[in-house]
Formats: sequence, structure tokens, C-alpha cells
Amino acid sequence: MISDDKKLWAAELLRQKADELGRLPKKDDFDELTRSRIKAFLGPWPRALEAAGLKEAKQLPEETKKKKKRNKKQF
Repeated sequence: MISDDKKLWAAELLRQKADELGRLPKKDDFDELTRSRIKAFLGPWPRALEAAGLKEAKQLPEETKKKKKRNKKQF
């Protein structure tokens, strides 16, 4: 399990970069090692931005949620 300190570090790094750039940070705004750590601690890039409070989570339409739920049950 990833410690809360690592998650906080990664989220803070994303927020600092967003303040510095005046926009959402892109993966290319970080060196490869830092980018891989952020993704390891917070997940895929869109989820990392959400975890840092920089982007709202995308809400799926209710119908799509139901279809996905049914598809999972089939396996």
C-alpha cells in the first residue's frame, strides 16, 4: 500500500506545477522519474490530476454506469 505521505507529496507537486504554469500540468512537464512516481502514487494521469484537486472527476451518465455494471457480472 502506498503511504499517505507519498500521495500528498505527489498531489502537492502537481498543484505547485499548476500554479507555476497557470494551467493543468502535462506529463511532459515532469522528468521521467518524477512522472512515474506521480503515476505510481496517484494512478493514471487524469486520476492524479483529480486526486490533486486540479480536475473534476468525469461523471458517467447513469445509463453507462448500469451497462458497465451488467457487463462485469457476466464474467
